[in-house]
Amino acid sequence: MALYHPVKIGGVELEGNIFLAPIAGYSDRAFRTLCVEYGAAFCTTEMVSAEALTRGSDKTESLMRRSPAEKKYSVQIFGGNADVMFRGTKLVLEKTDCDTIDINGGCPVPKIIKSGAGSMLTKEPDRLYSIVKSVKDSCAEYGAEHPERGNVPVTIKIRSGWDSSHITWKECAEAALSAGADAITIHARTKAQGYAGHSDWNIQRQLVEFVNGRIPVFGSGDANTPETARQMLEETGVDGVMFARGAMGDPFLFKRTVDYLTTGEYVQESVQERIRAGFRELELNIEDFGEKSACLQMRKKFCAYSSGIQGGAKLRRQIVEAQTAAEYKQIFADYLS
Repeated sequence: MALYHPVKIGGVELEGNIFLAPIAGYSDRAFRTLCVEYGAAFCTTEMVSAEALTRGSDKTESLMRRSPAEKKYSVQIFGGNADVMFRGTKLVLEKTDCDTIDINGGCPVPKIIKSGAGSMLTKEPDRLYSIVKSVKDSCAEYGAEHPERGNVPVTIKIRSGWDSSHITWKECAEAALSAGADAITIHARTKAQGYAGHSDWNIQRQLVEFVNGRIPVFGSGDANTPETARQMLEETGVDGVMFARGAMGDPFLFKRTVDYLTTGEYVQESVQERIRAGFRELELNIEDFGEKSACLQMRKKFCAYSSGIQGGAKLRRQIVEAQTAAEYKQIFADYLS
C-alpha cells in the first residue's frame, strides 16, 4: 500500500492519513481551517470537558464548532467519570455534526489527571475501559434514536504508560478494543516524560502488531517533518500520522508531507507565505472571538509562525505586547509587502 492512502474509522472514510492532533490552545476552528486547506485529511478539536458540557458551558460549546473547510472532523472529550462521559457524549452529538468522538487518554497536565482523565486512563486500564464503553454506549443510543445520523465512531488517544516502570500500552489497547474503540492513537511517551525526551516508536510498532488490523492505529510524537512522517509510517506500520507540536505555526506542514509521500519531493514555503497564513488565522479568529480575544490568542501563535525567521527574537518581544490587528501588521510590515 502507498504510504499516503485513505483510511476508514468505523463507517467514516477519510481521503488521506495525515492528520492534525488535538492541541489545547492551538487546534481551534481557525487553525484547523488552514490545516485542511493545506492538506490535512482530518482534524480534531481542542479537548472538551464532558463535565463542563453537562453544566452548559458556552465557552466549551464554542470549542466544538466545525470549520466550513472540514469535510470530516472529530471532537475530543475528556473526563474521569463514565456517567458524565456518557451524558457529555450525548451533548456533543446533539450540538455538533462531528464525524467521530475522540477520548483524551494522554494529557499529562496535573489538573486533568486529578479529575481522573487524560493520562490517568493510561495508569488505570479498567477506568479506560469504562470510559470508552460509556462513550460507545452513548453513541449507540443516540444513533438508535437518530438513524439518519448513524452510530458515530469512537477513538482514543493514549500514551505508552505512566512512567518507565509502568508501561501499560498493551493493557490499555486491550481495554479499548474490548470496549469497542474504532481506532487508537498512541503518543509513545509516558506521562512522566510529558513532552520531553524521545517518543518510543518501537512501542508504536508493537501496538500495530498487537492490534493486528482489527482497528486503525495512528502514531504521534516526534513526527514533525515530511521526512519523519515517512519514517514513522515505514518503521512502525501505523495507518496514519498525527502532527501536533510540529504543526504549530506551520499549517504548510501537511502540504509538504503529502507532496513528499506521493512524489518524494516538496517545496518549502517562503517566510512571507507563513506570515500571511498567520494573518489569515488572525482574521478567522477575529470572526469567531472578536479582535481583543483573538489578538491575545495569536500572541503565542505568531511566536510560532515567526520561529526560524532571522531576527525572530526581536519580533517575538514585540508580538507578546501586541493587542490589535493593526499592531501585528506594523510588527510584520516587512513581510506583508
